[in-house]
Amino acid sequence: MKKPIAIQGIKGSFHHEVVQHYFNAETDVVECMTFDSVIDTLLEGQTDEIVMALENSIAGSIIPNYALIDSHNLSIVGEWYLDIQHSLMALAEQSIEDILEVHSHPMALLQCKLFFRDYPHIKLVEAKDTADVAKQISEQHIKGIAAIASKNAAQLYGLNVLAESIQTIKHNETRFVIVRRENNQTDNSHINKASLKFELDHKRGSLAALLNVLSDCKLNLTKIQSLPKIDTPWKYAFFVDVTFVDYKDYDKAKSIISLMAENFKILGEYKNARL
Repeated sequence: MKKPIAIQGIKGSFHHEVVQHYFNAETDVVECMTFDSVIDTLLEGQTDEIVMALENSIAGSIIPNYALIDSHNLSIVGEWYLDIQHSLMALAEQSIEDILEVHSHPMALLQCKLFFRDYPHIKLVEAKDTADVAKQISEQHIKGIAAIASKNAAQLYGLNVLAESIQTIKHNETRFVIVRRENNQTDNSHINKASLKFELDHKRGSLAALLNVLSDCKLNLTKIQSLPKIDTPWKYAFFVDVTFVDYKDYDKAKSIISLMAENFKILGEYKNARL
């Protein structure tokens, strides 16, 4: 029997939407309030797969999640890009003039900040999860407080949508990854993307030389993210995403990079959701 998928948040959250898209609408989920708790469910065997947001087209990379995947030696086995449409919701009898506070995840508040300039009377309050706020408003019948969440959350918890698509930038996507303890895939014929991590000597041209290898091996660099090494000031680890047409080109690049870089690690090999 397939185990449920662990997510940050509850049903109605954007992580839950990804589970419904990537797996199917009937897939069970384990609801967790923090990404650390999500990781724990995987390490403890409560689940075999988890969904984690990794970057947003407006707010950028979620660096702590990169660190969690890396530090626990987990494997990325898939990805999903979700169009994030934020809605403002409250109890059915409430209007936006009745709202004194809006509670939501810090990322959602950041992405919708411009909308609330027209409503200076509304206080923005950070919460752990978008859908959880909607659920609390519904169950506790809380007046004067609204949530920023998905329309799915409004439908699930019986709230009235006061305004749709309130994010500042209308084309707003978040990239989510599917993570397992190990990558047990044996067939690489469908793989055309990889996530890598490595460290380089702090000397002139070291990063440029490695990037040239990627280019020479016909790999397309789609992302590069540096992360400071806490125990070694001014030394950085690099997280890189690459796409490729032929797995043999990628295999060749791996061999060269392993010789050039320190602590070279493959975080994941999977199918590019963009292709």
